[in-house]
Amino acid sequence: MTKANISKADLIEQLQQWQTAQISAEQLQDWMVTHYDPDEVSIGQGECEWTVEAMNIVMNEYEIAKLDKFRQENAQLAIDFIQAEEARFNQTRHLFLQDGFKD
Repeated sequence: MTKANISKADLIEQLQQWQTAQISAEQLQDWMVTHYDPDEVSIGQGECEWTVEAMNIVMNEYEIAKLDKFRQENAQLAIDFIQAEEARFNQTRHLFLQDGFKD
């Protein structure tokens, strides 16, 4: 049996829809909860290791964070992290985790 795959494009599309208010934070979180199950779903199949790691971090954070902590104005930080080259991985991870959510 083949596992379902969440592609980088799928994840970025969801984040962009939230960023532009096409979906709510609750809908974004529902998508993450529904689709993020590393045991059942492949994440970023065919992508480089750091992109897969970034995708897992982003999906996990949006899955578990409280909705009132989401910062729609900083959705681009998640997108930048997923799209980062290896040399910028740590910097973009830090920015996403530091500023992507309210304290």
